[in-house]
Amino acid sequence: MPADIQHVVVLMLENRSFDSMLGRLYPPSGAFNGLTLNETNYYGLTYGVWNDPNMTPAAFSIPDPDPYELFEDMNEQLFGNRDRRDRRANMAGFAQNYGAPQPSSGYRDPGAVMHYFDPVRQIPSISNLATAFGVCDDWYASAPCQTWPNRFFAHTGTALGYVDNHTFPMPFDAPSIFRRLEDNRKDWRVYFHDMPQSILLRDVWLYAPSHYRFFGQFLADAHAGVLPSYSFIEPRYFANLFINHHPNDQHPPHNVLYGEQLIVQVYNAVRSSRCWKNTLLVITYDEHGGLYDHVPPPPATPPDANVNTKYKFAFDTYGVRVPAVLVSPWIPPGSRIRSPGYPVGDGPRTGRPFDHTSIIKTVREVFSLGGQLTARDNVAPSLTPALSLAAPNNDGPASLASTLDKPDPGVFESLGQAVPNAMQAMLASAAAALPTTAPATEAQIPNAVTPDARRYATIATAQAAATACTKAFLGL
Repeated sequence: MPADIQHVVVLMLENRSFDSMLGRLYPPSGAFNGLTLNETNYYGLTYGVWNDPNMTPAAFSIPDPDPYELFEDMNEQLFGNRDRRDRRANMAGFAQNYGAPQPSSGYRDPGAVMHYFDPVRQIPSISNLATAFGVCDDWYASAPCQTWPNRFFAHTGTALGYVDNHTFPMPFDAPSIFRRLEDNRKDWRVYFHDMPQSILLRDVWLYAPSHYRFFGQFLADAHAGVLPSYSFIEPRYFANLFINHHPNDQHPPHNVLYGEQLIVQVYNAVRSSRCWKNTLLVITYDEHGGLYDHVPPPPATPPDANVNTKYKFAFDTYGVRVPAVLVSPWIPPGSRIRSPGYPVGDGPRTGRPFDHTSIIKTVREVFSLGGQLTARDNVAPSLTPALSLAAPNNDGPASLASTLDKPDPGVFESLGQAVPNAMQAMLASAAAALPTTAPATEAQIPNAVTPDARRYATIATAQAAATACTKAFLGL
């Protein structure tokens, strides 16, 4: 019988490639496209993939500083050049893009972006779930772009032609899966820690007060067995100096152990809930964030007619591979999950891989929400074939342990005084454009505006960005 899924939970973390997190989860083979340890980039010297075996905050924060991730940077990473025309991605430009001198930065070790974590020793939480349930080694970011385009793809199936965070209008006008759920009387919630990026969607503004909740409410809802049909979880993007909370989004150079801790919290809450037998949990990442992956992104179906005029990019290529782990008692343990057209093994690849619009496709299927949002989610493979057990009898680990030490308060001070990363700065810039109260009617929703680039440029510290977000969101 088909799996009885009544709850879909998505945790989307930040800016890590598949190779950097799970490339050594299994030995490379036809059944698992992982690292052989022979992968290299050349930039004056040959830089191979490598692991820092130390269990230190510095090792867990590689690379530091944050890699570049504008559209032009990603072209250089994928093609070895910023011009993508008539060229096949060779994945040869990561070290070059990171290490090349730029006016705004000092020396950067080109090899830092070639680093990978030891899945068993260093990031056991996501790795344990990947082996206890299933891992997707052919899940790609929806476009070779920054965070906002890819998160909007996850919610709407399109970026409407925009490729870099700072170019997006707000509110973002594309119809979302949240509104489709609302229109079909299916309950949904976004659970967040500080500033939810998804609040920039126009069609959620009427529902934000009743559907957006802090992460603690997710834990309470799971405990009470009242999870909504669809839960989307956003990590903590900022350090909180008042309650000594570290960012847990895993965005470089944030310590990945705090993201591991978040994964533990989410899994333990779902696993102990009476909703467990009817739940699919998806753990994935928005984009690769400039970190090396050896697999060239394949061609993709454009979501719509929107073409980025500056770069003449039609969104006809996926972004870089990102980690994706599927957790459910309906999934056989040790599953290596690919779409039907991307079979496990050495068979020919005739279909499309997973990307973030597979989330939309799956939610539409599971809750009978009707047809496509865009042409991209129309052709996206669903995740439901992975739910292949005859009954929900793979309960996996009863719980995951977290042994993360409480960090020194000085860590928070340094994080707060650091220059904000692109995601943090743009969230603060966008927060300034949020209305002070939630609109009560469609007519009260303001026209879209592009966040003020001058404000973006004047946000000097991560703490200033966090403060701007907190003040703005409390207004909603």
